[in-house]
Amino acid sequence: MTVYPNVKLNLGLRVLGKRPDGFHALETLFIPCDAFRDELSIEPAADFDISIGGPAYKGWDPAGDLTARAWNLLHEEFGIGPVKIRLVKNSPVGAGLGGGSADGAFALRALNDIFGLGLSDEALADFAARLGSDCPFFIYNRPMFASGRGEVLEEFDVDLSAYRIELAIPEGVAVSTREAYAGLDESSAQGEGVPSERHATLGNVRGRGPAARLGGMSGGAANRVGGDTLPLRALLHLPVPEWKGVLTNDFELSVFPKHPEIAALKAEFYAKGATYAAMTGSGSAVFALFPLNR
Repeated sequence: MTVYPNVKLNLGLRVLGKRPDGFHALETLFIPCDAFRDELSIEPAADFDISIGGPAYKGWDPAGDLTARAWNLLHEEFGIGPVKIRLVKNSPVGAGLGGGSADGAFALRALNDIFGLGLSDEALADFAARLGSDCPFFIYNRPMFASGRGEVLEEFDVDLSAYRIELAIPEGVAVSTREAYAGLDESSAQGEGVPSERHATLGNVRGRGPAARLGGMSGGAANRVGGDTLPLRALLHLPVPEWKGVLTNDFELSVFPKHPEIAALKAEFYAKGATYAAMTGSGSAVFALFPLNR
C-alpha cells in the first residue's frame, strides 16, 4: 500500500504556558496543505525492514522514525506482523509543517487497513497522540481546532476558497520545536510575560468591522488581559482581511529575532499584496493568502 502524507499549516498559534507534565498548553487551528507530499509504501514482509530516502532526508536513524514507531505501537498492541516500509521524504524538516507527524499518522492508517484492525479514527488518533502532539490531526486531515498540547481536536469550519496559498522556506534555515519553545520560556523568565498576554484585545480591534461585536463570543481557553482578550476562536471567525496583525503565531516572538530571514519572508509576502501572512508552527516556513481574483 502506498500513501502520500501531506503537510499542515497553523492559522493562529497561542502558547498558553507550561503544563505540570513539561509540555506546553497551546491553541491553534490546523489545516491540511498539499505544498509537499511524502511517499510512504508499506507491505507485509517476512522481517521488519525500513528505509528512508528522498531530497528532504537528513540521515536520521530509520529505526527511530515515526513510521517505525507507528508499526511498533500496533505490533505491541495487536501483534501485527512484520512489514517493509519505504519512505521518500519530500517535506522539509524543521519547517513547522509537520511532515514527520504526517508520516507517522498515515502509517497508522495504512497499517490499520493492511491488517484489518478496524480501528476508528478516534482510536487511531489516540495511538497517534503517543507518537507526537501534531500526529492526531493527520488522522482526520481536515481543519481542526487544537488545544491541550495539540492533541485535543475539534472540527472547525474555515473557508479559504477565495484565496490561494503560497509557501516559502528560507534556504538553509531550520528551526527545531525545542529551540522555539526554549525562546518563549526564556522570554517569560525575563519578565516579559507569557506570549498569550500580548494578543489582540477588544480595544485594538474595535472599529474594524465584525471584530467589535466579538467580545461576547465564547470558546477556547482565552487568556484575558483586563478581562477582554479575544479568544482565538473569535479571531478565526473574523473575515480573512481582518486577520493581519491580530491572528498571530506566538513562536514568531522567539524565532524572528534569531532568524531574521524568516521575518523577511513574511514582510515580502505583504509587500507583494498578501491578505494575510504568518509563520507556520515553530517555523521556518512562512505562508501567505492571496485573493484568487488578483
